[in-house]
Amino acid sequence: MTDAREKLIEFIKADAVFHGDFTLTSGKKATYYVDLRRVSLDHRVAPLIGQVMIDLIADIPDVVAVGGLTMGADPIASAVLHQGAARGLSYDAFVVRKEPKDHGRGRQIEGPDLEGKRVIVLEDTSTTGGSPLQAIEALKKVGAVIAGVAVVVDRNTGAKEIIEAEGYPYFSAIGLSDLGLE
Repeated sequence: MTDAREKLIEFIKADAVFHGDFTLTSGKKATYYVDLRRVSLDHRVAPLIGQVMIDLIADIPDVVAVGGLTMGADPIASAVLHQGAARGLSYDAFVVRKEPKDHGRGRQIEGPDLEGKRVIVLEDTSTTGGSPLQAIEALKKVGAVIAGVAVVVDRNTGAKEIIEAEGYPYFSAIGLSDLGLE
């Protein structure tokens, strides 16, 4: 385990895991909630997220951009963009809106032109895989090539199997056992 990954796990455990009764986006009930925005928007933790995610996707060839469905993926993509630049890598970032804008250029995807380019769809925490799949549908409409889905924390509730069943590689940096939740 890398030093950055160990530090990231400690920050998540200390500041982003909440215990109680929660309803997830999927409608499922849970006795804990991982609120990654508590740490992904923290100046101490965002660089660690970028480092860990770059390590996670490093062996995927020809990736030019990373991003996903707003809002969970936005700080993750930004962290990858900045930490990549610090390492001399050239990952661009993009944002996928839930719906196309109803004004201006009417875009659903903000950022660089992705037509014909290999991209990684990011997510902060994944439960059902719904958000990455929604992002993938929008990305396919603009001709992006999906190289995979990468999540910071996988809740081990079927997202991996759902995304892989759709034909996309799935990568996760941290699992529930890393957080003491299994």
